[in-house]
Amino acid sequence: MGAQEEDTKSSKSSAIGGVIPMAKVATLVEKAKFYTSLCLGTTAILAVFAFLFLIPFVVEPAISTILADFSPHAVACITTEHVYAEGLKNCSWASCREGCTSAALRCHQIKVNYTRLPYEEFMKKPIGSIPWDVGDTKFFVNTEGCGYPPRVNCSDFAKKYRNIGKIFPCYYSRTHPETVVARYSWDENLKHLVLALVVPIVLFAVSLGVLCYWYCPPVRKTCGGPSRNLIDKYDRKEE
Repeated sequence: MGAQEEDTKSSKSSAIGGVIPMAKVATLVEKAKFYTSLCLGTTAILAVFAFLFLIPFVVEPAISTILADFSPHAVACITTEHVYAEGLKNCSWASCREGCTSAALRCHQIKVNYTRLPYEEFMKKPIGSIPWDVGDTKFFVNTEGCGYPPRVNCSDFAKKYRNIGKIFPCYYSRTHPETVVARYSWDENLKHLVLALVVPIVLFAVSLGVLCYWYCPPVRKTCGGPSRNLIDKYDRKEE
């Protein structure tokens, strides 16, 4: 009886003193591990869907831009034609589209002449002294020819470039000389490509790596090998 009373007193004193039993510690660790695993699994799944979503909207356009090999410096362009059209038949192509997944029902079609001489050098020369290298070619707002507000606003784009005879800087494709765009940046294009590839892959790899480390240690030959839970480990340490 005396020994039982001493055990009861010691357990009460330990509870009063704030010492948490090992079993409760193990339970808390298991709960934390479960919720962390749930978050990591969700992150891995979302990373896969994000990567699949970014392929047509970021990765493919960025690779196409790299293959197009646009001039690194701006050249001189002059507007030669501007047409505002409505209807699918009349909008077979558009210099600017707000939205990249649907056909344009209203469109601005702008054509330009351009010279391969850098814009700064061209502006220093007398107007009309330098011939245009390519004439009446299609002019686009960017390398994709489309985008989403507020980054791409087709009304503002048309107001800026529709005036016949207006000279402005532009970028032409050295692979496809008939392609001319108003905006181009090698650094920005490369940044978007790297982020679209690296971020989802890193999130997926880290999440999957942590889950494999927890549930499939490399010591085991198979994932379903024998294992001990945390409560058994604490019990053995106490012994």
